[in-house]
Amino acid sequence: MRGSQLFDASLSDNGRYRMLIEAITDYAIYMLDSNGIVSSWNPGARRFKGYEASEIVGEHFSRFYTEADRATGLPQRALETAAREGKFESEGWRVRKDGTRFWAFVVIDPIRDGSGNVVGYAKITRDLTERRAAEEQLRRSEEQFKRLVQGVTDYAIYMLTPEGLVSSWNAGAERIKGYEASEIIGQHFSRFYIEQDQRAGAPQAALETAARDGRFEKEGWRQRKDGSKFMASVVIDPIRADDGTLLGFAKITRDITERRKSERALQETREALFQSQKMDAIGQLTGGVAHDFNNLLMAVLGSLELLRKRLPDDPKTLRLVDNAMHAAQRGAGLTQRMLAFARRQELNPVALDVADLVRGMTDLLHSSLGATAQITMEFASGLNKVLADPNQLELAILNLVVNARDAMPKGGLVVITAKEETIAGAPDLKDGNYVCLSVTDNGCGMDEATRRRALEPFFTTKGIGKGTGLGLSMVHGMIQQSGGKFMLRSSKGDGTTAELWLPVADGPDHVRNEAALRPSNGKEGPLLILAVDDDALVLLNTAAMLEDLGHTVLEAVSGKDALDIIRRDDTIDLVITDQAMPHMTGSDLAAAIRAEKPYLPIILATGFAELPPGADEGLPKLSKPFLQQQLADVIAKTVAG
Repeated sequence: MRGSQLFDASLSDNGRYRMLIEAITDYAIYMLDSNGIVSSWNPGARRFKGYEASEIVGEHFSRFYTEADRATGLPQRALETAAREGKFESEGWRVRKDGTRFWAFVVIDPIRDGSGNVVGYAKITRDLTERRAAEEQLRRSEEQFKRLVQGVTDYAIYMLTPEGLVSSWNAGAERIKGYEASEIIGQHFSRFYIEQDQRAGAPQAALETAARDGRFEKEGWRQRKDGSKFMASVVIDPIRADDGTLLGFAKITRDITERRKSERALQETREALFQSQKMDAIGQLTGGVAHDFNNLLMAVLGSLELLRKRLPDDPKTLRLVDNAMHAAQRGAGLTQRMLAFARRQELNPVALDVADLVRGMTDLLHSSLGATAQITMEFASGLNKVLADPNQLELAILNLVVNARDAMPKGGLVVITAKEETIAGAPDLKDGNYVCLSVTDNGCGMDEATRRRALEPFFTTKGIGKGTGLGLSMVHGMIQQSGGKFMLRSSKGDGTTAELWLPVADGPDHVRNEAALRPSNGKEGPLLILAVDDDALVLLNTAAMLEDLGHTVLEAVSGKDALDIIRRDDTIDLVITDQAMPHMTGSDLAAAIRAEKPYLPIILATGFAELPPGADEGLPKLSKPFLQQQLADVIAKTVAG
């Protein structure tokens, strides 16, 4: 017989049970008599409780309970329950020998004799302190997470069943959606979608996508309880059991309406900045080209005019010259429009009554519209005067009315109105009072793409030969140069409204009194005139015109040369100088001359409004290109001043 068999045979059943109990260290297993006195003690009990068998056998088991439990009679009730019901089972705090506590799982079974009388109890205790700590930690974590979710107000965070029914609801969901938890839990989440998306099956498609792909994310319109809409960023994640079974969905919604508005405003600002930069670049290029072209036209016009005076009286030859002069003058008009767009034309702003100016154009406007269109005028009473160049403003109004006529090929109505408003905080207008002069038609209107390009120079929707594309750009440039703003409002099929915002004049008199500061020598007859221009063609042309008028001419190609001549010759009667010259501009030359000879008359010849503020005070100006008669007139006014 093998050793193990000998060992097993040597033990009685009681012996084997005792060996089993003595070998267990993870459970405290011990016996109590019918009064609760400890009668046995295993190693597990010694490890949990801290008592040796000799210390505890014969003691009442109630010493393992906390003082509070003993005060309530819990030990005795435990024995009574076990005796009455056949078992007592509970969890609670117990006390070790050293006074420390541990969380115990306790089972007490009654032991009965053959007659059924209770002769004692079997008590099993397990230390669950670590498990309880883990459970408590989990509970606290879950509670903390729940509070976190409930405390979030910027996001709607809630749960859905697999069918899409709302099963939880946080404070953010209540704030964003407008429903209280009691109103929405148990309802289908599709009610948050707008009607169009509901009809298209978007809610169910979202759940299917989340279940299939592991995530659904999208932005779209959602609706609140009150029916109002908001732009939402939505994320739906599936929740699955360990075996992959779909338990439901976690849904997070954020209201991004304000963000969308900010992004749209930023995009519009960027587009406006880009448009402004593009227009400014085009304006600078246009202004430079127009300035150089003016000089060329100056030479062409002046030479043609002088040539015509010297030609024999041949009708065919004169007609050709007149045709060339007419073409050059049209070119000059074109450069004026280009300069207006570039905000570099010469303006003569005065205080004027807008209503009177438009009424004075009535016959011209009616004739421009033709018989198929009508015009009405509505002006608010008591309008203040505005500061503007009357000639340029009339040209702008005429341009807008002609555009309105062209937009109404079958006829229609043009309405011209004026009102006064106070502007404050506008990004492109100084604070102050403005008169808004508007021209409205009920024509075909413009689509968005056309309206965006309407102010670009040379852009036109008219046929070839029917427009230069400079009308609106000229109006835009002139109004901006006048300190105002030009606005177009139009949509396809709904007509167009053009608004000219002009600053109200500060006082009754805005006309510069140039004659008050204009120096004069009072001389009549032929003059000794110094002509200054860095362009040889223009200088030759100007000198020829002056000589043809009977004057004696000295020529200088720069401001420095002009000063040298003036210092050598005290008999010079008048200086005519170009403004745009390198190293020394015409206004710089005028300042230097005044410092030495304050009463020597000076005329500035300029192709556009290139003078720095205050530099032209008291100086008469001659706009390029000019004809001989214009030259003669300004000379006469200057020397007679």
